[in-house]
Amino acid sequence: MACPMRRSQAGPRWQAEAEGLTLIKADTKTGYCNVSHKPGQPKPYQAQVTRGGKVVTLGCFATAEEAALCFARSPEGREAAKQPAAAAPLTSEEARQQAQAEGLTLLRADTKAGYFGVTLCKAERQAGRSKPYHAQVTRDGKRVHLGRFATAEEAALCIARSPEGRAAAAPPLTSEEARQQAEAEGLTLLKADNTTGYFGVNLHNPGKPKPYQALVWRGDKDVHLGTFATAEEAALCVARSPAGRAAAKRAAAAADAAPPLTSKEARQQAHAEGLTLLKADNQSGYFGVYHCHGRAKPYLATVRRPSKRYLIDGRNGPVSKPVTLGRFATAEEAALCVARSPEGQAAAKKAAAAGQEDVLVLEVEVVEAEEAEEAEDLQVEVVEVVQGGRPKRRRNS
Repeated sequence: MACPMRRSQAGPRWQAEAEGLTLIKADTKTGYCNVSHKPGQPKPYQAQVTRGGKVVTLGCFATAEEAALCFARSPEGREAAKQPAAAAPLTSEEARQQAQAEGLTLLRADTKAGYFGVTLCKAERQAGRSKPYHAQVTRDGKRVHLGRFATAEEAALCIARSPEGRAAAAPPLTSEEARQQAEAEGLTLLKADNTTGYFGVNLHNPGKPKPYQALVWRGDKDVHLGTFATAEEAALCVARSPAGRAAAKRAAAAADAAPPLTSKEARQQAHAEGLTLLKADNQSGYFGVYHCHGRAKPYLATVRRPSKRYLIDGRNGPVSKPVTLGRFATAEEAALCVARSPEGQAAAKKAAAAGQEDVLVLEVEVVEAEEAEEAEDLQVEVVEVVQGGRPKRRRNS
């Protein structure tokens, strides 16, 4: 009876051998590739594969070997078995020598692992895992896992071989070099009326070796593309992105459009469209228009629109928030923009009903004062529709 018992205990392994399959080992809790463990279940071992970008569970089993056999029978398991066996892990010295032989740089970083893009998972090291070091890069605004390694140097070597690692190791471009590179690639470094002077570039860490941050708007959120030594190099990174290329096309289309209106032309256009440029007792002289000093287009056209947020002081109902419609060279052109908006037309009707077409005296005067303060502090939420911008809501900088 002893022999059948041993055969039963080794059932999945024996069955795999009989079918010409391989139970692929892995440095995981279960010891097998694509097998996970969920304690407390009658059949705690799950066999899983990734299909079409989604994790698919093949079944639950009493032993890790049974789950591994299930995976081995799957198309993914058969394909994985055909892959060459992984090379033996490199020691720290071997990884450094290999990097030197390939002309790569293992970038140092002020982290626990000591290398750029390398993280040390303490839980895995304490659990006795043989590969506690993870290599990760940021690609298209998302964290991408490149692999797990026995030493920090081997993980750093993996990073150094990646496009992101090579880019990080390259010496920073000077402002002139970045402009020349953009010209060579046929790209446009979009100018913007902000502190850095470039669209999508933010001065994030003044005083640091790479203080400039490249950001784009993707999927209703800011996506970080990297940090750079100069604003021009950050602008080059933005220009290479799909969002930057799209913004360049919009800027080119805007450049072909009509030039900014003078004060007289804006008044004439308002008269032609039957609109009213509402006067207001503020610095700009117009309702919804605020002046920001030191800008090429210093006049902000601003309205208030309902917000999804609600008051928290006991009052019910939606609150409104300031939304900037654009920046303009003259107060009259900004006032024309406001007059064309639904909010501006509604305000004009109220003013006409009150017999005050020249000076708007409504209960929104207090709101205007708040908006003016927000505009002066450049903390209003904007809808960028100016040159190089993209219609979206975000904070001014």
